[in-house]
Amino acid sequence: MARTPLIAGNWKMVLDHQQGTLLVQKLDWTLKDAKHDHGAVEVAVLPSHTSLRTVQTLIEGDRLALKLGAQDVSAHESGAYTGEVSAAQLAKLGVTYVAVGHSERRQYHGEDDAVVRAKTRRALEHGLTPIVCVGEPLEVRREGTHVPFTVAQVTAALEDLQPAQVAGLVLAYEPVWAIGTGEFASPADAQEVCEALRAAVAGQFDAATAQAVRVLYGGSVKPANIASIMAQPDVDGALVGGASTDAGDFAAIVRYREHPA
Repeated sequence: MARTPLIAGNWKMVLDHQQGTLLVQKLDWTLKDAKHDHGAVEVAVLPSHTSLRTVQTLIEGDRLALKLGAQDVSAHESGAYTGEVSAAQLAKLGVTYVAVGHSERRQYHGEDDAVVRAKTRRALEHGLTPIVCVGEPLEVRREGTHVPFTVAQVTAALEDLQPAQVAGLVLAYEPVWAIGTGEFASPADAQEVCEALRAAVAGQFDAATAQAVRVLYGGSVKPANIASIMAQPDVDGALVGGASTDAGDFAAIVRYREHPA
């Protein structure tokens, strides 16, 4: 089954709405100058919540071939949850993708598998596509138990979902030890875990669902390593952090097919 690659840029808490506007404009210009085939690789940007409306207006007003994503979503439908943003609110802003379970949310905000599962379901209820993030810390990698660790995270996040829901969502493998450190999993390491995650979906649901779901790699993705990562059969894209806040670097990552693997 042909799966359209997805390159998603997570700006984290880096760019404000003015900086984000400039980045999106430069990204669009760069890809157009390179005659990028937008049908071959899907591109999404995930700004901070404060920048979502500005970026949405730019994308829709100028008809840019970019998808809008959010970095997080509340597990609650609505109510007295100060500081949180609901799936319904994100949907009204034209958001397509939303990251759930990012390692920084797990680490700094204590989000466990139950919270990740609730956020995944809430996103789906409102027509958003969750990017379900999983990944192991350094100690788990050193113990050699990274595959069962990440598989358990995926299994918990997808519990009680329907195959059609799972087929349309995105999984993102991001080894925690490779995020923002300059270290990255080798292409073989990325393939090992992404293949295992796809196999886990097949076991939990069915083979067709597993073949439909897209699996991304995230963790110090750069123009220099993206081609070799994307050459792996079970890697369908990348969740890009720091490099996505530089329009030139992010455009080069999107254009990975032009680089030698």
